[in-house]
Amino acid sequence: MFTGLIQDVGKIRGIEKAGDTRIEIATEFNLSEVAIGASIACSGICLTVTEKKSRWFAVEVSAETLSKTTLGDWQKGHLVNLERSLTLGDELGGHLVFGHVDGVAEIISRLPDGDSTRFQILPPRDLAKFIAPKGCITIDGVSLTVNEVEDSKNKTIFGVNIIPHTLEHTGFGQTMPGDRVNLEVDMLARYVARLLPDRDEGKP
Repeated sequence: MFTGLIQDVGKIRGIEKAGDTRIEIATEFNLSEVAIGASIACSGICLTVTEKKSRWFAVEVSAETLSKTTLGDWQKGHLVNLERSLTLGDELGGHLVFGHVDGVAEIISRLPDGDSTRFQILPPRDLAKFIAPKGCITIDGVSLTVNEVEDSKNKTIFGVNIIPHTLEHTGFGQTMPGDRVNLEVDMLARYVARLLPDRDEGKP
């Protein structure tokens, strides 16, 4: 479990495709504190550390994860938002993030908005019902607040504002229109949506 507060921006140093895909990620983490088998959120995807050296660690990715996330787009040099898993007593500064990507969204626009940067994002149609103004959303592992939601007949677009600190200390600094991003909707929204049909049908 994670909070969506990015602790480091890693960089892909190598990708090996043989059976499962093996990815090496360079990081400033103190990897002496990271055990083999530990979970690290990599741009919102919960992955398991399978090998480590002093300045990099490796993860292995299944074909299923590749097909459901942006991992298939990653190349050497790609920046990755990193967060280690929560431990008991850690401050919960963002919101509860599980590292289970619900879908891949597309960046529609990036515009200055005062000192901040406003991104408009097109989510998969089946996830639109879980996105609400002032609700929580996780984009590439970053915990963010939804500013507005614009619904039309064929699509939904939502907006988020990225403050300068977040822009500088995450991969959002290099995120541009047309880029694909990993999306995890708020778990509370999922449970509410699950309960509503039963309520409509008069079930207890």
